[in-house]
Amino acid sequence: MSKMTSAQRIMCVLQRKQPDRIPHFEWIIDKHVRDAICPGSTMEEFSVRMDLDAILTGPDFSKEAIAPGRYRNEWGMISENTGQEHSFPLGGPIQTFADLKHYQPPDPYAPGRYDSIERVVKRYKGDRAVGVHLNDVFSIPRNLMGMENLLMAFVAEPEVVKGLVEMSVEINIEMAKEVAKRGADFIFTGDDYAATERPMISPAMFREFLYEPLKRVMAGFHDAGLPIIKHTDGNILPILDMILDSEIDCLDPIDPVAGLDIGDFKQKYGDRIALKGNVDCAHTLTFKSEKDVVEETKSVIRKAAEGGGLILSSSNSIHSAVKPGNYLAMWNAIRMYGTYPLQLDNWADSGAGEAFA
Repeated sequence: MSKMTSAQRIMCVLQRKQPDRIPHFEWIIDKHVRDAICPGSTMEEFSVRMDLDAILTGPDFSKEAIAPGRYRNEWGMISENTGQEHSFPLGGPIQTFADLKHYQPPDPYAPGRYDSIERVVKRYKGDRAVGVHLNDVFSIPRNLMGMENLLMAFVAEPEVVKGLVEMSVEINIEMAKEVAKRGADFIFTGDDYAATERPMISPAMFREFLYEPLKRVMAGFHDAGLPIIKHTDGNILPILDMILDSEIDCLDPIDPVAGLDIGDFKQKYGDRIALKGNVDCAHTLTFKSEKDVVEETKSVIRKAAEGGGLILSSSNSIHSAVKPGNYLAMWNAIRMYGTYPLQLDNWADSGAGEAFA
């Protein structure tokens, strides 16, 4: 097979087809890891210098400082800077149905809302896949109410939950139309539904409050011509049928810490969805050796890469505790062992895990 561009490679996988090699990118690569490998690089610069297959961006929302290290964004959500890539959410402006009735969300058509997307598309379109982060049905309600208040509201104030979910669906469908016009290649949503042991809400409540809206927002993304990578870690098995029914194109990350096996998912659902994942970032990439990382990367390839439909990455993100050498060992192993047709056993195992010791 002739060499593909990164954009072609990603789009091929999202159609569950076999590219020239297994693509790779991460939602987040923490600054501590980036600086150890490419000092001073932004996430965009790092993605280019390391030849990752996607460039990620999103709509632009303003924020203002309200205290040292604390910010309020356009949604009214308050967050605290932790020194990590993601800030910590502290609370939002909605606690009651009365709050919701008076709430005005950000305008999806505001001037400048898509400046970052337009810049990234202009620079990388056709070379690297341009992925845009939007939301589906859970993160915006959670951030506007706070997790604890939202979970209580499923029982105590269900109309607030339904109103917030509907608002999230409508706004994100409108934003999808706008990013599609500007040349985005795919959407990724990061609304996590589960913890390690179980979903955050019961399957019955998921079906009652989130199932139909989830199908509607995913249909809206598809109507805009955009395939979808859906991220949710944790044990999603009790609600997996509803997630798959929403007709996502790719599921990330098949969380190994929650006991999920990417080979099992490939066997059962590989004809319906592509997969993204899933080298363990909680243990292997953080604490184990480079050789262990290479072996786990090869295991993911053996389990899920045959025939295509796999984006190989960590099991969530490259967070600040990941050893830079371990990330590089995974990166190198993907390139060494990930070319189609797969020939995992034709390479000497020494070298891939020791090159960055």
